[in-house]
Amino acid sequence: MTKSDYNQSVKDNSDSIYRFVLKNIGDADKAKDIVQDTYVKLWAKNEDVDPLKVKSYLFTVAYRTMIDVIRRDKKQTRFDAVSEQAYGYEDGYSDLKEILQQAIRQLPEVQRSAIMLRDYEGYSYKEIGDILSLNESQVKVYIFRSRAFLKKYLISIENVL
Repeated sequence: MTKSDYNQSVKDNSDSIYRFVLKNIGDADKAKDIVQDTYVKLWAKNEDVDPLKVKSYLFTVAYRTMIDVIRRDKKQTRFDAVSEQAYGYEDGYSDLKEILQQAIRQLPEVQRSAIMLRDYEGYSYKEIGDILSLNESQVKVYIFRSRAFLKKYLISIENVL
């Protein structure tokens, strides 16, 4: 991969990688850090990466980096974190987009990533399998389970009110 191929991959893929990571994590700063780490890792392996397959490589590295960050954050405890629900009161209808994001956050990591890649980014089952290191049938199962959970979650009136 040449320097111009690398720069072109930054132009072509950085926004979609950022959206993918942001939808999964929900923290803009962490998402930016993960995208930056992804491109650092790409530059370190630029000799080995085929420019035609750089998009798949970038999403795979971003996904694995994101998983590492999530696992690291689970081990750390924030003492200043305060539940908004404990000190606030919300009455009435919440925005549907917020409810959907809340439902997506409840999915397991691999299901969340699969559904995001399929429905938000438009990847095929095979491409998702390559990115997440799964076979095509596993991807289909994870997406089916994700959609079933989201349907059940969104139909429940307690979650909407």
